[in-house]
Amino acid sequence: MTDPYGADAGFETLAIHAGQEPDPTTGAVVPPIYQVSTYAQDGVGGLRNGYEYSRSGNPTRTALQDCLAALEDPAGAAAGTTKAMSFASGLAAEDTVLRTVLAPGSHVVVPDDAYGGTYRLVNKVAGPWGVEHSAARLTDVDAVAAAVRPGQTRIVWVETPTNPLLRVADIAALAEVAHAAGAILVVDNTFASPYLQQPLLLGADVVVHSTTKYLGGHSDVVGGAVVTNDPELAERLAFHQNAMGAVSGPFDAWLTLRGIKTLGVRMRQHCDNARAVATALQSHPAVTQVFWPGLEDHDGHHVAVKQMRDFGGMVSFRVAGGEQQALDVCARTRVFTLGESLGGVESLIEHPGRMTHASVAGSALEVPADLVRLSVGIETVDDLVVDILQALE
Repeated sequence: MTDPYGADAGFETLAIHAGQEPDPTTGAVVPPIYQVSTYAQDGVGGLRNGYEYSRSGNPTRTALQDCLAALEDPAGAAAGTTKAMSFASGLAAEDTVLRTVLAPGSHVVVPDDAYGGTYRLVNKVAGPWGVEHSAARLTDVDAVAAAVRPGQTRIVWVETPTNPLLRVADIAALAEVAHAAGAILVVDNTFASPYLQQPLLLGADVVVHSTTKYLGGHSDVVGGAVVTNDPELAERLAFHQNAMGAVSGPFDAWLTLRGIKTLGVRMRQHCDNARAVATALQSHPAVTQVFWPGLEDHDGHHVAVKQMRDFGGMVSFRVAGGEQQALDVCARTRVFTLGESLGGVESLIEHPGRMTHASVAGSALEVPADLVRLSVGIETVDDLVVDILQALE
């Protein structure tokens, strides 16, 4: 019989049960919200079940962290070698990784179409601290290898699929490049979620998430996570999590756990809806290019088939009328809501150049002005297709 908390359990079973055993006192099947700042101790220095202060540890956050570890690496979590840490936001999670691994004078390779917030963090925050960076096309393994500086590069930072151009990087190949240079491979798995892709099993050293997105799934909580199967690195990350203090609160952790329970069924619908929307966009005369890894003419389709379960709920496209038409499309949708963020049950539309990626304007990472990005939700698919097509007219 399958152990509902063990490495042999299915994804949906782990999402519902890992780290979430019924409460031993009351039998509650959902972990309580431990809305508490401090804990009674059993004598001086005698912690009760390891808890003393909620920045350092909180039972609701522990439940979330155990669940996240199991979803990214079931066997490692069961063995106790894979650990997850939960943060107040995705950028707080990223900042903790950077400050744990990097030092003044070190170097990081980033995607040449990285999320604007990640680039801002590396360029504007880590840069003045003395960290150097290079941008490389992650789909070109040779270009990444050329960007690595042996002895100086400490991190190769990967998004796959990337935001917003949905390029797909070969995680296993890039892990070899990073490790050959003595660096670690960090994969931002936000767009895929652990349901579609498990980078640690492909050779990555660290996975980061904005749990605000697909993991939370309902646009009602902000959070981030870091997962690693390197026990020594996990210990250092946990130290910085406590020392820097940007932890998720208990209610935020509880909301994220609640969202995770339906991650599998939501992701299947996101993918199915995105497939229909991408197919409809492909045949529209006002659309010049569609970016979705599930399309056979997508440059990264063959890699996505190899390392992903399905192709995700994010779709981007370029329009023939340039920036003004892109802005007009964003203004005319009715079901798709104009807004930043992604991964919720509701569909969103945005103009990356003016919104999420404004911070990379004028840099090598600047995105096309005629680009529109969709976060395809789980509404009735015909309503989504009709809405985006009428916005293009």
